Amino acid sequence: MTYTHFKFEVDADGIALITFDSPGVSMNVLSNDVMQEMGDFVEKIANDDAIKGAVITSGKKAFCAGADLSELGGGMGALAGKSEEEAKEALFEVAYRLNQSLRNLETCGKPIAAAINGLALGGGFEVTLACHYRVVANDTGVKLGLPEALVGVLPGGGGTQRLPRLIGVMNAAPIMLQGKQLDAEAAKANGIAHDIAPLAEIVEKAKALVKADPLGGKQPWDQDKFKIPGGGPYHPAGMQVFGGASPMLLKETYGNYPAQRYTLSCVYEGLQVPIDAGLRIESRYFTKLLMRPESRNMIRSLFLSKQALEKGARRPAGQTKEEVNKIAVIGAGFMGNGIATVSAQAGIEVILIDVDQAAADKGKAHVAAHFAKGVKRGKLTQDKADAKTNLVTATTDYSLLKDVDLVIEAVFENSELKHKITKMAEEHLPADAIFGSNTSTIPITSLAEASSRPDNFIGVHFFSPVEKMMLVELIVGEKTGDRAISLCLDYVSKIKKTPIVVADTRGFYANRCVMRYIEQGMYLLTEGVKPALIENAAKMAGMPVGPLTLQDEVAIDLGYKVLQQTKADLGEAAVAGPNATVIEAMYNHGRYGRKNGKGFFVYGEDGKTLWDELDQFAPGGKVLDEQPSVEEIKDRILYAQAIEAARTMEENIVEDPREADVGSILAWGFAPYTGGVLSFIDTIGAKAFVARADELKAQYGAPFEVPALLRDMADKGESFYGRFGSEKAAA
Repeated sequence: MTYTHFKFEVDADGIALITFDSPGVSMNVLSNDVMQEMGDFVEKIANDDAIKGAVITSGKKAFCAGADLSELGGGMGALAGKSEEEAKEALFEVAYRLNQSLRNLETCGKPIAAAINGLALGGGFEVTLACHYRVVANDTGVKLGLPEALVGVLPGGGGTQRLPRLIGVMNAAPIMLQGKQLDAEAAKANGIAHDIAPLAEIVEKAKALVKADPLGGKQPWDQDKFKIPGGGPYHPAGMQVFGGASPMLLKETYGNYPAQRYTLSCVYEGLQVPIDAGLRIESRYFTKLLMRPESRNMIRSLFLSKQALEKGARRPAGQTKEEVNKIAVIGAGFMGNGIATVSAQAGIEVILIDVDQAAADKGKAHVAAHFAKGVKRGKLTQDKADAKTNLVTATTDYSLLKDVDLVIEAVFENSELKHKITKMAEEHLPADAIFGSNTSTIPITSLAEASSRPDNFIGVHFFSPVEKMMLVELIVGEKTGDRAISLCLDYVSKIKKTPIVVADTRGFYANRCVMRYIEQGMYLLTEGVKPALIENAAKMAGMPVGPLTLQDEVAIDLGYKVLQQTKADLGEAAVAGPNATVIEAMYNHGRYGRKNGKGFFVYGEDGKTLWDELDQFAPGGKVLDEQPSVEEIKDRILYAQAIEAARTMEENIVEDPREADVGSILAWGFAPYTGGVLSFIDTIGAKAFVARADELKAQYGAPFEVPALLRDMADKGESFYGRFGSEKAAA
């Protein structure tokens, strides 16, 4: 029999070498076709007496990246029109199919080993767990793990059953619930890998294990008198683990992420029964999870949409991919240094310019320190760290811009300074070089007025800290040309971040929306709501940090400067309100945020505590005797952001709901379990959303005034993805 996705060879000892190597793709994934072929070769191994055992490896750099979520997402669409019971039945059959194949593999009566040459994540890792033996390469950066919960699903190929049976619940929990990944050494130390070796030796070592077969062709859990390491749910030690697991999970997720909750249920229920029953329990919970909007939304936004944007979904028609080899960063401050670092990390040559050599050298030292941390953690060799650092040239000399592909200006938020920098740079730039401004609020069209070639001028907005934040907002001015957009998409792709393309407006997309979040914090503070309640309710709503913490992190003095620039551009009325009142007062108190240890919080060696003088912002200097409910605060926080996102769609600042959703999660951490701001509205339903927003407006005013677009959608029963997105295209 011939296979499309596997090569099947049997050696003189009767050991089959099965090489997973799907054609035309860079990464192996578990598609329906792959699972069909897997079932076929498992049957061949079981029934062919000439085959004594098998080794499964990969013909690509990675072993397998897991299930094909694109196929899974498409399959969800095929359930439209089915009853709930019909949909559940169809999903269960899909979910249980992989479990059946892998169970057949481990019970075929012959020893099976996995020679893991590269990363094996999700379903790929589950395939290796269904093998009796695992040999892992220790020289290829192997990563093993179950990251499914991070995109809203649970391990559906036996991971919740095999991993805790193999290494115990306590050791398995961080891998299943938090997406923790293990390298080769950690896999060996945890009892997952039977052996580790250089890549060139893993197949032979795997074959040696098959020949020796110390398990007798049976998994540990199929052996007589098997006991779960550390004890199962019915064991005193196991009871302690499960007794603490639920409250710890609730503390971390606030009940917003059903994937983690269902995973824990799979483990608790599944470990009390034989593994065959446990696998059916897992498939049942997998099905139940996929029926939930959180799972569907997270798969769409955090995988499908994110992946499409990273592959250039917004590239203008007629533009082709270009290579960005050399850039300049002007401004060796916190942001500029971060941009230089991620660019050098990607192998791009960087000219780092500042007003004096000492400042530029300090910027390069930041880059060197970043790579030194990589060496210390064992992620880089010293030679590679030195090579990446040496890609950065620290200078004051603008003539070195003569051969760059792209300039990114990263000086502070002052229009006059940015205009000056633009003119200085353009005296030396190649004719086809693109000029990008890393402004966070100032309209690109106004900044481009200083440019002699505004078609090559674009906003390239990074988020802080640059090294960690994964979104880059590309802002298109009135005269920005298609090539500027296209080349910047290629640059963002090369530095391994996710781009969204938005139209020009003050604050663009992300900062417009996140300001509504921070503003609600200020409104609540000035209404007399306790600061601790504001912060905790926000985290319970799914935000990574509270609005007061966020303002401290981005810096209160920066917020003050933005207010002054906006006031100068648009007048006093444009900034009037609680936000300006509080920010200006904090600035005048010398409280600039985390950067100087004094903001809404006081920062010390032992952590942070709320500033005890925040009551001054409450009416009469006293917090309310009767505080609002957590649900009321959660609604205010989430609705204010979502309404602003809807307004950006109405104004054509954002054209694609995928960008609005992915951008909201990656830029400021909008409750990931919702799938993003527009998915949040779509899940509630436009009609119900508008009705609740109207209630909030009646009580709290202008921030909850919904745009005409959203009211029209409510009247017509439309969704954002139906009106603007993939659902419309599929119709």
